[in-house]
Amino acid sequence: MDDVDAVQAQIARNMLTSGDWVTAHIDRIAYMEKPPLVYWVIAASYRIFGVHDWAARLPIALSAIALCVLTAAFGIWAFGKLGGFYAGLCMATCVGLFLFTRILIPDVMITFNIALAMWAFLRAIDDEERHPLLWSIVIAVNLGLGLLLKSLIGVVFPVGAALLYLLFTHQLFSGKVWRRLHPFLGTAIILAIAAPWHILATLRNPPTFAFTLRSGPGDYHGFLWFFFINEQLLRFLNMRYPRDYNTVPRAYFWLFHLIWLFPWSVYIPAIVKQTFKPIDRAGKARLLALCWIGFILVFFTFSTTQEYYSMPCYPAFALLIGSAMAAGGDWVRRGTRVLAAVTACCAIAAFALLFAVRHVPTPGDISMALGHHPKAYSLALGHMEDLTIDSFAYLRTPLFLAGVAFLIGALGTIRWLGRRAYLAAALMMVLFFHAARLAMVTFDPYLSSHPLANALNHSPQGTLIAQGHYYGFSSVFFYTDRTTLLITNRRVNLAYGAQAPGAPHVFITEAEFKALWAAPGRCYFLTHDSDLAKFQAIAGAPMDVVASSGGKLLLTNHLLPNAQSRPGPAAVIRRRDAILPFQRGSQHLGFARWGGNS
Repeated sequence: MDDVDAVQAQIARNMLTSGDWVTAHIDRIAYMEKPPLVYWVIAASYRIFGVHDWAARLPIALSAIALCVLTAAFGIWAFGKLGGFYAGLCMATCVGLFLFTRILIPDVMITFNIALAMWAFLRAIDDEERHPLLWSIVIAVNLGLGLLLKSLIGVVFPVGAALLYLLFTHQLFSGKVWRRLHPFLGTAIILAIAAPWHILATLRNPPTFAFTLRSGPGDYHGFLWFFFINEQLLRFLNMRYPRDYNTVPRAYFWLFHLIWLFPWSVYIPAIVKQTFKPIDRAGKARLLALCWIGFILVFFTFSTTQEYYSMPCYPAFALLIGSAMAAGGDWVRRGTRVLAAVTACCAIAAFALLFAVRHVPTPGDISMALGHHPKAYSLALGHMEDLTIDSFAYLRTPLFLAGVAFLIGALGTIRWLGRRAYLAAALMMVLFFHAARLAMVTFDPYLSSHPLANALNHSPQGTLIAQGHYYGFSSVFFYTDRTTLLITNRRVNLAYGAQAPGAPHVFITEAEFKALWAAPGRCYFLTHDSDLAKFQAIAGAPMDVVASSGGKLLLTNHLLPNAQSRPGPAAVIRRRDAILPFQRGSQHLGFARWGGNS
């Protein structure tokens, strides 16, 4: 998909082809926002399987599976086989894990690291554990890897949760506990894992450091300042530049966990009936999970947040919920009845929507029926606001499958309690995830620019120019492995690297765009059909459509050699002021022509 999905995949490819494993690059510009481990893992997948989109996703998929297995193993150790099974089931079938692993972000990886570090912490301080040194090493290794995955939060979250636990159990100043944790050895291991990359990145992207909190256009202070001050401190304080992100309102950030943990969130009230006294493994694990959840959620209450930022506490929720489900009781039975009511309402809503759009036509792709809310796109799920009633006409099959899934969940939780009800809910989620996958296939022309990339791959060579910032058409650059010029007044993610000494000239002005478009050489331009009139007026020269998909256009300044000979049914491009015909071809989707002064 466009945006961060293809960007991460392309950065990993750039590392693999350039041999520069220290500094990430996007469109030849140094990209210093994120640590490199996720890029290294994806690049390793490329090296083994070749550069494919599925090879880029493989590490995320394997990490999700590993996280579910780890959660179950942690639960079995703490609560027994049944509690562990339910904890793993919660982790594997909750909405949040599925939803936030559809894109190439390393949050599921850091969640695995934090969960393993938390389990290792309990094992290391357990008096019955015969190998505390081994578990303290596991803690340190995961903290070091966490620094290379998500920077400081990879250490702050598990350490903060562990310190809270030690405080509440009156062990914070226990020499015995600290001797079992081996903090000096652990610190050495963390530095051995994480320090080399930080040092190399600092040396290769000078100046070494600048003592300033100023962050604005035109400022460049090297890697270390940007990575720690701008990306860590100023982002936490909501003072970071560029301001290319948004934040979820605090109340929504907390309440959304009822959705991210669905269907198992109905059992959260049953958690309060469990004991949190650290007198046995179960009590210790529950108390640690509570500290784990509390530290992360309170941290983000005072920081900028995206919807998926709290993923590192999902395993803690799963452990508490799995423990409550295994224990049973009135609150669990009430939760099952609530789940029956919720899923019944969802089934009714799905079939009602299906009935409402039964006669709605579905021309073109789903982008024809979607709204447009660009101010929301700085949130991970901002595109959800684009949904309209008519857009569900394009989703009839996944909508029907989702309705069937919710119906199964409703019937199963009405008919049964306990294990059978849980399995019915899990089956419901498996079917719902398949429905969601089918829906994403329908959204592909809107969320991805793969058809434009395919057309560009079958077109003559030329200079590629894109409207806006790199993320907007990033799947084109991944599938074509090409760099681009960017015509934009908002440099966003590449703003800082573009100020580095020797950075290539990637951002062009409207005057430079006009000159390139009028030159004899071939140019291609990526834009949105709603902005076509604006850029046609800027260019002042003919624009020919090479391909169109999902409300996006690939244009060229010179007719393609055999464009007119391509047969195909008539199609249309939707514009704000007109419907313009063009011919759909076998490789290129077609072409239409606008005169420079029309």
